Amino acid sequence: MTTTKSTEILVIGGGVTGLGVLFDLAQRGFKAMLLEREDLATGTSGRFHGLLHSGGRYAVKDPHTARECYAENTILRRVMPHAIEDTGGLFVLTPHDDPAYGERFAAACQSAGIPVEELEIAELLRREPLLNPNISRAFAVPDASVDSWDACHALARGAKEYGAEVLTYRRVTQLLTRQNRVTGVEAQNALTGETLTIEAGMVVNAAGAWAGQIAKMAGCEVKIVPGKGVMVAMNYRMVNTLINRCHMPADGDILVPVGTVAVIGTTSMQVSDPDDLRIEDWEVRRMMDEGEKLIPAFKQFRPLRAWAGVRPLYQETAAGSNTRDVTRGHQVLDHATRDGVEGFVSIVGGKWTTYRLMAQDTVDEVCRKLNTNRPCRTADTLLPAENEHKTRRYYRLNERLRQREHGELPGQLICECELVTRQ
Repeated sequence: MTTTKSTEILVIGGGVTGLGVLFDLAQRGFKAMLLEREDLATGTSGRFHGLLHSGGRYAVKDPHTARECYAENTILRRVMPHAIEDTGGLFVLTPHDDPAYGERFAAACQSAGIPVEELEIAELLRREPLLNPNISRAFAVPDASVDSWDACHALARGAKEYGAEVLTYRRVTQLLTRQNRVTGVEAQNALTGETLTIEAGMVVNAAGAWAGQIAKMAGCEVKIVPGKGVMVAMNYRMVNTLINRCHMPADGDILVPVGTVAVIGTTSMQVSDPDDLRIEDWEVRRMMDEGEKLIPAFKQFRPLRAWAGVRPLYQETAAGSNTRDVTRGHQVLDHATRDGVEGFVSIVGGKWTTYRLMAQDTVDEVCRKLNTNRPCRTADTLLPAENEHKTRRYYRLNERLRQREHGELPGQLICECELVTRQ
């Protein structure tokens, strides 16, 4: 059975970037629709450590991305406060790090406009007593922790409020073309097998690590460099501040407090298939070993689970084997000027933190191609939150923690993350 729909703009990809594009399109008055092959945020957006970047991590090596991260960090705190925990961030210089990097880091942050303040070590250890007492320097920056699922579903709710349509479990199987123009897609319902044909005035490829596969359906080559990263969630929130090692980005040098746990990450390895999420034993061991450099007692805590996500890195020229050398910046590709294919735009690269800017740049390009002037308003629009008291706040433990501490939540504890008991 085949069903046919039509829309002005069709977005492919239900991660934070695609949802950001959909929300921006809908808010600017476009009739817009989004297709996602699984559930929302089940790709890279739901498989990262939850770090809302201040830009500090990229200040030395990629200052342009660093400036974008800080600007967007400030905006996102304003428009989605319900999804962000203001943990603050610390870059710490351990005995394993180059002592000279501290000055480079502080100067680069100042140059990029990122607020940075050096802390006395006594103050550092007062705030975070489990950290390595041999840390020699510490710098505070405005990093934060973000709940990607809260954010993505808020974007979906906001887009729907403006009239957009979100279709999950629809895998794009073909881009429809006519006379060097993309005119829509065919997609298969992953649950029923039904075929859906969507006619669209323009198609936006926001498929992240899978953007190259989608572009290939239109005869376009988009060189995505899938960079797999492995993360491990520990059974204890051993820090309340987001911790980075003060050195060039490397494996296992970020510790993110998330709810009642801490997440350490990540590795960085190029893979040929973005669906290749296999985790090797050595990757988990690497995370545990690196964790001990930040917290000497790290291995005394229990790892709960490990997972992998694939970064949607983009590089026009051939990439080397080290994905950390690929910029974290983004690009909007107009396939009409690039490949001679009209009606088709791709947004590639970027960071979770910069998704809103990526969406703005993409929709600006859509407006340019359609010769219409519709200003972006997402930097000043509060995203809709769920009923905080009945849903999110309860599951963020404030109520159950109180019950547990006062003996009102009896029974054996079967989930340390969510404080769930058998009763």
